Amino acid sequence: MGVATYIKDGEDIKEVILESGIPIKPIYGPEDIKDFDYREDLNDPGEYPFTRGIHKFMYRKTPYTMRQYSGFGTPKETNERFQFLISQGQTGLNVAFDLPTQMGLDSDDPLAEYDVGRVGMAVDSLRDFEEAFKDIPLDRIGSGLTINAVASIMLAMYQVVGEKFGYSPDVISATPQNDILKEMVGRGMWIFPVEPSIRLIGDTIEYSAQYLPRTNPVSICGYHIRESGATPAQEIAYAFEIAKTYIEHVLERGLKIDDFIHRFSFNLDIYGNFFEQISKFRAARKMWAKLIKDNYGAKNPRSLWFRMLAGGGGGGLTKEQPEVNIVRSAYYAMISALSGTQTMALCSYDEAYTIPTPRAALISLRTMQLLLEEVGIRDTVDPLAGSYYVEWLTKALEKKIGEEMKRVQEAGGMAHAVEIGYVQREVAKQAYLFEKALQEKTKIKIGVNKYVMEEEKHQVELHEYNDDVANQQIKKLEELKRVRNTRTVMQKLKNLEAAAKEKRNVMPYLIDCIKEYTTVGEMTKVFKDVFGEFKEPSIF
Repeated sequence: MGVATYIKDGEDIKEVILESGIPIKPIYGPEDIKDFDYREDLNDPGEYPFTRGIHKFMYRKTPYTMRQYSGFGTPKETNERFQFLISQGQTGLNVAFDLPTQMGLDSDDPLAEYDVGRVGMAVDSLRDFEEAFKDIPLDRIGSGLTINAVASIMLAMYQVVGEKFGYSPDVISATPQNDILKEMVGRGMWIFPVEPSIRLIGDTIEYSAQYLPRTNPVSICGYHIRESGATPAQEIAYAFEIAKTYIEHVLERGLKIDDFIHRFSFNLDIYGNFFEQISKFRAARKMWAKLIKDNYGAKNPRSLWFRMLAGGGGGGLTKEQPEVNIVRSAYYAMISALSGTQTMALCSYDEAYTIPTPRAALISLRTMQLLLEEVGIRDTVDPLAGSYYVEWLTKALEKKIGEEMKRVQEAGGMAHAVEIGYVQREVAKQAYLFEKALQEKTKIKIGVNKYVMEEEKHQVELHEYNDDVANQQIKKLEELKRVRNTRTVMQKLKNLEAAAKEKRNVMPYLIDCIKEYTTVGEMTKVFKDVFGEFKEPSIF
C-alpha cells in the first residue's frame, strides 16, 4: 500500500502499489493487454458482460439519479430538507434514520436517550412516515431507506404510507439497504442472529418479487465494509459473497433467479486512487454478469445488470482543512460518473464533523449537476475504454477480487465467515495497515500527514443536538398510544409472533401491524423474543 522509492536503470522511480495490492508500472502499452478480447472483456455499452455500462447510451440518454443522504431530527424537519433538495433539482431521496430507529428502539426507550434524532430522523410509527413523506411525489421520486436490521419494518411502512397517499404498490420505488451481513462486518447496527436475519431479508425479496415490482428489496453495501478498512478488491469480493448468500437463500424458497435478481442493487464506496476506483467498478460489472449467468443460469439480460449507487466515501474526508473536501468530493463524483453508476449520493464537505448543512448539501448537489450539465461528462459512454492502463487494471482487479472471493469460500461461505469473525478480522487488519501507512507517510493524505496547517481554525457549522427533538417525539408517541386501538394492536402483534415462529413470510403481518400504528419498538421486540440476538464473535 502507498508509495516507496526504488532505483531502476540508474533513475529514481517511485514504486506505486495500490491498496488492493496491485503494483503499477510507470507506462502501459499494447503489450500489457495482448490477451485482451474486445467481446469477452469489454464489448459495447449495454452488451454482455456490460464492462462499459448496462445501458447502450448511458447518460447521453438518461442521467444518473442524484440522491443525497439526508434526514435528521423530527420527520417534519426531514421533510423540509427533502423538499429543499427536490426544489434544487435532486431526483431521488436517500433517507437517514437515527440510531434508535436503526436498532429497533422507540424514542421513549431508555436506551434511546441522547440519540433521538441525532444522526438521522426518528421513526416510531406510521405517523412519522406520514410527516416525512408528506407532499413527496412517490410515483416519481424513489427513496433509499438506509436501514438494515429493521429494514423489513421500514419497507412495509413505506408501502403503507404510499397507499395512504394514494399510490399503488406497483408504482412506488423504495430501496431499503437491508444488508445485515455487512452490518455484522462493518457498522454494528445488527440485532438478530445470522440465520433469522437472512430469513427476514429473504421475506422482503420474496414479497417484493410478488407485490412491489419497482422496489429494490436489498442494496448490497460494500460501502460500509470499505469504510471499515477493506481494500477496494475486498469491498467488491465481500459484497458479491454476501449477495450470493441472499440469492441462495431465496432460491431455496422456490423462486427462480430471473424472478428477483434484476431488483438487486449495490451501494459502493469511492475514495482513494482515481483509476483503481474506476477499474474496480468496471471489473465488478463484468464479474457480476458472468457470476449470475454462469453460476445461476439467468436467462433475462436484465438479470445480469450490475446496478449501483456510488458516491463519495465519507471515510475519505478529513476534519483537517475541511474546505479541501469540496475538491475531494468533486473527484469522487467524477470517478462515479466515469464508472457508469446509476445513482450518485455525494458526500458533503462537512461530514467529517456533522450532519451536512443545507449549504454543504447544496454544494454536493451542484457538483453532480455540474458534471452532467457543464463539463461534458455525459457526452460519450465510457470515455476511458481502450486505455491501456484502465483495461489492464480492470483485469488485474478482476483477478484480485476473485482471489478474495475464493478465500471467503474456503472459510465456509460468507454467513459462516461472519459468524466466526473471519471477515471482521480481515477488515480490521486492513484498517490497521492503512492507519500505519498514514503514520509512516507511505500513504499521503493532504492536510493530515502532508501540508499540515497547525494553527488552522475550522470554519464549519456544527449540527447541535436538541433535547426538544426527543421531547417532541416522545410526546407524540405517548399521544399515539393513547388514541390507537390497543386491543387491535396486541392482536396484530400476536399474529406477527405466530408468523415469525412458523417461518411464514412476515411482510403481510408487518403491514397489518403498521396500519394500526404499532411502533417500531413493539414489532422489533416480537422478533427479539422469537429470534434472540446476535452474539458478536471475538476477532482476536
